[in-house]
Amino acid sequence: MSKKPKPGKRNPNAAKTEDTISGPPFEIRMGLPRMDCLWKDLTERSKSGKLNADEGKLYKKWGKALRLLSANPFYPGLSSHEISGLTKKYGKKIFESYLENRTPGATRMFWAYGPGRAQITILALEPHPEPGEYGRVKLDLAP
Repeated sequence: MSKKPKPGKRNPNAAKTEDTISGPPFEIRMGLPRMDCLWKDLTERSKSGKLNADEGKLYKKWGKALRLLSANPFYPGLSSHEISGLTKKYGKKIFESYLENRTPGATRMFWAYGPGRAQITILALEPHPEPGEYGRVKLDLAP
């Protein structure tokens, strides 16, 4: 009788599975000009320890959301879904994912597939729009 591995423990003798393949399936790109500038600024200032508390929280949450998005755009915690109003307005499928939830003014990340194969472009970060207010969301251009 063989011992069963404990829940949450990986069996070292098990064959490689999908979750152990290295490298994410999607390359994340930043929209131009706002998202690219914001991400570069937060990254540089984080490395030098010059982020204030709010910027540090945003950088941490955004970084985690980007890692999850890269691995699986429809990871349950992101609650990713298409925004039909923006899809119609911009002529390509635009999606919204959560950076935070159940928080006043919770931040949302707007993105689209492309421009290349296996790429996702981040087009905007905005406080959660109320239904009918998606028209105010300004999207960056894909690089």
